Amino acid sequence: MLDVLGLDNRETLAYRALVSLPSGSADDVAGALGCAVEESARLLSSLESKGLVARSSSTEGRYVASPPAVAIGALIVQRQDDLRRAQLELGSLTEMYRGAATRRTVADVVDVVLGPDAVRQRFAQLQMGARREVMVFVKSGVVAVSAEENVEEDKALERGVKYRVVVEREVLERPGFFKAAEEAMEYGEEVRVTPTLPTRLVIVDRQLALLPILASPEDQSGGALLLHASGLLEMVIALFERTWHGASPLVTTKSGVEEVEGGRLGPLDAQILRLLHAGLTDHAVATQLQVSMRTVQRRVRVLMDTADVETRLQLGVEAARRGWL
Repeated sequence: MLDVLGLDNRETLAYRALVSLPSGSADDVAGALGCAVEESARLLSSLESKGLVARSSSTEGRYVASPPAVAIGALIVQRQDDLRRAQLELGSLTEMYRGAATRRTVADVVDVVLGPDAVRQRFAQLQMGARREVMVFVKSGVVAVSAEENVEEDKALERGVKYRVVVEREVLERPGFFKAAEEAMEYGEEVRVTPTLPTRLVIVDRQLALLPILASPEDQSGGALLLHASGLLEMVIALFERTWHGASPLVTTKSGVEEVEGGRLGPLDAQILRLLHAGLTDHAVATQLQVSMRTVQRRVRVLMDTADVETRLQLGVEAARRGWL
């Protein structure tokens, strides 16, 4: 609909009704919308002020719709101009923020977010603002935001943000976890499993981190700490990386999602490595295993990250050293 251009649902319906007519009165629009004439007159007046309709020059009390390409196009240009101005202001504010960051004291590198609603809001904002990577610790038990409510993760994945998620093993017992994990992994999310985690955690673009204030083991959603760029944030990032490299990957197979423990490769990864080692192309491997080429390329990327190498040649050498082949 046209709400992104400043029109509400009723205004959009009124404009659509008038577009379908050579001209129309408040009575005509009221009949099309099933509303009172007073409301349709108000809608037409609002549309007129926005340049979407004009009064008919031939008949008093009748309106004609402005050409959509002109009227809607003008609103789009206006909104684009507004966005450009907002981007310029964002750049200015970012520079001001960076300048202030250099003058922060120890107390300034940590913000306290109080209350579950505020935590949920900040959690959503962090993901909406993510541009490159989100790193997450997921503990079992009570959470401020459930997986079902975390729609911002899906949106971030769709726009290409990389997610690396470490979950406690107990989380695997949640109903529907494996189905949700499989869907997320199709978008490139990487998930690993570890016996226990010290805290919940989300790190965005290595610039900000959010972790809960644990008033008690039972109350883990009452508040959170927001860490800005600092030595403290670097320590939290190092904790994540150490935990990530020691955790067991979850991988997708023909039978679903399974955990790869103790450095073993999952069946799909093992088959991909063997076929690549035999000289097959990504396309040929995908055809042989009846999976998409995207899946092959994604699994190779995961294997390279697991082996801590940068090229496929290095992957072959490291795979042989680790006994994967």
